[in-house]
Amino acid sequence: MSPWRHLEHRADIGLEGRGATPAEAFEQAALALTAVVTDPAGVRAERAVHLELAAPDLELLLVELLDAMVYRQGAEGLLFGRCRAAIDGSAGAWHLRVTLWGERVDPARHAPAVEVKGVTLSGLFVGEEDGAFVARTVVDV
Repeated sequence: MSPWRHLEHRADIGLEGRGATPAEAFEQAALALTAVVTDPAGVRAERAVHLELAAPDLELLLVELLDAMVYRQGAEGLLFGRCRAAIDGSAGAWHLRVTLWGERVDPARHAPAVEVKGVTLSGLFVGEEDGAFVARTVVDV
């Protein structure tokens, strides 16, 4: 079973990342976001983008990460095929340090399926489920 997957949703696309830790679940959710557009395995690690994000809870921290990726896709034409995350903090003050590796969109090679417009709070969940950490939400396409 893949550590990320797409979830059925009526008008948009649900995505989910799973891992042994919340950071691993965030990494997989980031790859699931890229997979809405193209196969993450086909994205070259030509450029590294470093982000430091903060939020009062893990759910909003996930939204911050995915929103930052959507912004980079739209404003800079970047896709990311690799992600490394570190999360620290506690209730009320969570911090995420993340490095995303990727490249500019090449329409001929990436064949983008759709454009992600934004991240919603619909179905937003970060927590333990079935012995793994899960990071889940829905994105507008």
